[in-house]
Amino acid sequence: MSQKLLLSAKEIDIILHRLACQLIENHTHFKDTVLIGVQPRGTFVADRIKQILVNDYQIKDIKLGYLDITFYRDDFRRGEKPLEANKTHIDFVVEDKRVVFIDDVLYTGRSIRAALTAVQSFGRPEEIELLTLIDRRFSRHLPIQPNYRGRQVDAINQEKVKVHWVENEGEDAVYLMSK
Repeated sequence: MSQKLLLSAKEIDIILHRLACQLIENHTHFKDTVLIGVQPRGTFVADRIKQILVNDYQIKDIKLGYLDITFYRDDFRRGEKPLEANKTHIDFVVEDKRVVFIDDVLYTGRSIRAALTAVQSFGRPEEIELLTLIDRRFSRHLPIQPNYRGRQVDAINQEKVKVHWVENEGEDAVYLMSK
């Protein structure tokens, strides 16, 4: 399997800062806005975005949660090995809030569809937006598009986009993997 570097650590940092600025433009004080990282890999992006908002732009009281979508996925019972659930950690109500889902890669849209269903357990949001680091635009199975996009990648179906985080894989990088 070959891999091509799409984004370096420096490029990821620049993109995350741009995405944070776009959030500030649309949510200013974040009083009625909550950020929700879609488990498992959206949590890394969500944590970084929150760090930038708090440390670089002094935005206080940002509500951040993590949403597990395992049991809401439409392929839950289709795989050969059972899926392992992650922990949902949302200690706030989303009723009448502006929710921003955060994920690393938007591929088919099925994970976000599952997140739309799962979040209803925490109330009815006023509105839901989507922030994604990588948008694979030609692979969508559902009519779901990001409001905030870090980088658009045109990959054919046999290629995979793999996001590495220093907390998990020891480096910040995005690769295009092909067989």
